[in-house]
Amino acid sequence: MAEADPSPEQFRQLMLDDEPSFEDVLTCVFDIQRHESRTYLTLLAYPGSTVEELAAELERDRSNVNRSLSTLREKGLATRERRLLDGGGHVYQYSPTPLPEARDLMHETLDAWSEYVHDRIDEFGDEEL
Repeated sequence: MAEADPSPEQFRQLMLDDEPSFEDVLTCVFDIQRHESRTYLTLLAYPGSTVEELAAELERDRSNVNRSLSTLREKGLATRERRLLDGGGHVYQYSPTPLPEARDLMHETLDAWSEYVHDRIDEFGDEEL
């Protein structure tokens, strides 16, 4: 499971929103940037994409997309496969973690964070303030 440390401000904003979007929840739970959430959502629409293809679709620089993909891979939201090219060389193709698995991962991450917060609440008063 990917560790996340969502900021209090992210949770505050999420709680204030009557109907947070999936992108908002994804950004908050995994403590990622909005452009990384957009990269994940684009991968859902275009699985097996290369960095170049994603950069064109997202209208972002390839190096930025590459960093987003690295973060998504670290969080368990994307995978990378090497494909050999007919003329020699290779290219990496990226695929999203399927949505049902990503939802499970979101629940696990949020539950772990919630357990941590509950433990911190229980510790209040046990230490000098």
